[in-house]
Amino acid sequence: MSDEVLAGCEENMQASVAAFMRDLATIRAGKASAALLDGISVDYYGTPTPLNQVATISTPEARLLVVQPWEKTMLAPVSKAIQAADLGLNPQDDGAVLKIPIPKLNEDRRKEMVKLAHKMAEDSRVSVRGARREANDSLKKAQKASEISEDDSRRDQDKVQKLHDRYVAEIEEILKKKETEVMEV
Repeated sequence: MSDEVLAGCEENMQASVAAFMRDLATIRAGKASAALLDGISVDYYGTPTPLNQVATISTPEARLLVVQPWEKTMLAPVSKAIQAADLGLNPQDDGAVLKIPIPKLNEDRRKEMVKLAHKMAEDSRVSVRGARREANDSLKKAQKASEISEDDSRRDQDKVQKLHDRYVAEIEEILKKKETEVMEV
């Protein structure tokens, strides 16, 4: 019983950290990354479709993204979608591909990006704490139902706390790396 609770708790915490890392990938750090365009949907014959399902995205240079739609007719809708995403990017249409130069970030914009990263980290920490609470509640219920002893319940709650501490520390480490990456000129 308690092994299942611990495994489920760890799985939820891992998922929180993975989601945090995916979210951080969308924050611009001055370098070109295909992940910057994640979450952008393009109107594909009346259906909102993720950009990476209608085009190939590559980074041939550190400050350049190239988006090559699979159909030439999609150049204009892809360009509009990128501009509408309000990422501060201006695609340049050369007839076959969209070239997107990544401008350098000014100090204010860097600070905004760091604030956003901190908010994402806090959301992730809240999620990890929620997983800890669920696991502890399950252990307490099992103890009340006499499925596990009080000693086992306390021991497992200590294990849950150690998992929590480990994943929160991992979130902090990832956040620090991203912060230095964003603040780097």
